[in-house]
Amino acid sequence: MSNTFKIKVDGWDAGEMIPTKFAFGKSDTQNHIALSDNINPAISWKNPPQGTKSFVIICHDPDVPSSGEDVNQEGKTVPADLPRVDFYHWVLVDIPVALNSISEGAASSSVLPRGKKAGEKAYGVAGINSYTDWFAGDAAMAGDYADYDGPCPPWNDSIMHHYHFTVYALSKESTQLSGVFNGLDALKAIEGSVLASDSQIGLYTLNPDLD
Repeated sequence: MSNTFKIKVDGWDAGEMIPTKFAFGKSDTQNHIALSDNINPAISWKNPPQGTKSFVIICHDPDVPSSGEDVNQEGKTVPADLPRVDFYHWVLVDIPVALNSISEGAASSSVLPRGKKAGEKAYGVAGINSYTDWFAGDAAMAGDYADYDGPCPPWNDSIMHHYHFTVYALSKESTQLSGVFNGLDALKAIEGSVLASDSQIGLYTLNPDLD
């Protein structure tokens, strides 16, 4: 594994709070949550190892409640000791080796009800993120949410959420993924082909008690 491969996500320093413009949801004094700008941050990488043939970007939040029973419920709090699961916010594979960045707003510039289409983009092949499952039962919002959609943790969660932006340098040009695929599919497809990876973490909460 290369220890010189480095990524940079613009807009905040590693381990700091993610600015609201990069989020799907923002705090609202009346309704707790309102839709935000949902702009993807600029992300870049340098010093890929010799033999790199493509890149993959995955952003995930490992702090999502495993049960939605108390999520966003008045008079309730999501307890800190509740088991947590991964929620994928950005799944992008087959990024050409000639690229070393994705510019701000290229993958998302607003919240799109029913989501954005998966598939080939100018900068790679986009898979679906976990909002696809989250909105599955919502008549107004249901659809395939592909590429980037930013943070929107429960407003009553007792813990801060951590967003891991990871870039992988691969020894193959293509993951052979197409159609509708998710973060788990992407991780499985890159097994045995990762030459190097690096991550930057950002924090986000909608709980005013944690600000």
